[in-house]
Amino acid sequence: MQPMTTEQIRVLIARGKMKDTIFQALGIICLAIGLLVIFLLVGDMLMRGLDRLNIEFFTEFASRRAHQSGILSAWVGTILVMFVTAMAAVPLGVAAGIYLEEYAKRNWVTDIIEINITNLAAVPSIVYGLLALGIFVYTFGFGQSILSAGLTLALLILPIVIVSTREAIRSIPAMIREGSMAVGATRWQTCRYHIIPYAMPGILTGVIIGLARAIGETAPIITIGALTFIAFLPPVPFTATGADGVSAGLFDWVMSPFTVMSIQIFNWTSRPDPAFEINAAAAGFVLMGMVLSMNAIAIYLRYRMRKNIKW
Repeated sequence: MQPMTTEQIRVLIARGKMKDTIFQALGIICLAIGLLVIFLLVGDMLMRGLDRLNIEFFTEFASRRAHQSGILSAWVGTILVMFVTAMAAVPLGVAAGIYLEEYAKRNWVTDIIEINITNLAAVPSIVYGLLALGIFVYTFGFGQSILSAGLTLALLILPIVIVSTREAIRSIPAMIREGSMAVGATRWQTCRYHIIPYAMPGILTGVIIGLARAIGETAPIITIGALTFIAFLPPVPFTATGADGVSAGLFDWVMSPFTVMSIQIFNWTSRPDPAFEINAAAAGFVLMGMVLSMNAIAIYLRYRMRKNIKW
């Protein structure tokens, strides 16, 4: 094989640069199309629902009259359901991820567990709703409550939390573990003082992204029987409820009927009155703002924590 001349090498390099330029241009075009579609959808939603974005919209209950309807019970229910979801999914998911990555032996049992966790992340959300309907609503007797909804969504995001925890732990250099154990630290001390703090940015990012997915889920919430029309709030702890004046307990609110933003939007879009579509657009914009806020918090926390890490 004859060696390439200088001119042939230049032509080859020029072809490679041209391919890189074409690929970069195609990537920018695809990104621009995606962003344009998002901006058009969000802009249309904002323009249609802008007139309803006022204080009354956030402080009024749903009504049969479109101009009097609000999202008070929906956004309060969404926050409470997300709180239960986080309380159930985060400790369990993070602990499971730490165990599988740091403590579990590498054998066929852990291989099966890892395969099932990966597969569960791809299961349709309606399946989790059917599972929760049989277990939480009927078997455990939680009924159509905030607790049932929170546990259902916790099951939904649990694989995401576990996988993100494991990936965050895997990103920690092996020398951190070796150095800690070399000075006499136990495995738990290594995890507590080194592995978990260094992996926390990745763990928090995965947790908030999982919660951002759960906040917009509709199918599993409908399956367990969330109300589409509700004109009251869950009882506030230690305040009198009803005509008998009995004070509500600290956790009575978890057993209360509820609705969430996605259910409220679904209810309004199914109404024949076009005025409810304006309400749905406004509520959709609010829900998108909640999701974007959660993602912004994840980015900020990741940036701040990674900035403070010193290997």
